[in-house]
Amino acid sequence: MKMTRMLTALTLGLAVTACDRGAGTPMTASSTPQARVSDPELLALGKQVFMDNCARCHGRRAEGAPDWRTPNAQGHYPPPPLDGSGHAWHHPKTMLRQVIREGSPPGPQARMPAWKDRLSEREIQAVIAWFQSLWPEQVYQAWQQMDRRAGQKNQ
Repeated sequence: MKMTRMLTALTLGLAVTACDRGAGTPMTASSTPQARVSDPELLALGKQVFMDNCARCHGRRAEGAPDWRTPNAQGHYPPPPLDGSGHAWHHPKTMLRQVIREGSPPGPQARMPAWKDRLSEREIQAVIAWFQSLWPEQVYQAWQQMDRRAGQKNQ
């Protein structure tokens, strides 16, 4: 069990590291960073959706559960922070949407429930925009580069 968790963590770490291989690559016109979502209506919706559905597990300030890096006795990790101090920024937007819609992938890692039957696509978009609005600028810029590279790989 411990070995499985270690291998899973190592695989995820390598995947994240591999996503960062393009750092330092000159930007082209097509890779110009986009501004953060600043639509006050969408951000207000995202905050409300978060408070109504996500804050119970991820914290009212998206700070995550205490000791979120330490699995419990069953091998499940507590909900991570979404405020830029956790690993959410290591995932492209397509994966963030998928995890919210479908829940955590099967396995011992986490127990994120699926929200596809309770949240609309606009609400999912809004909640992502809201928690990303909490990210420090440096974290957001690093995420944008990773998200852009992930999008280029999927084309």
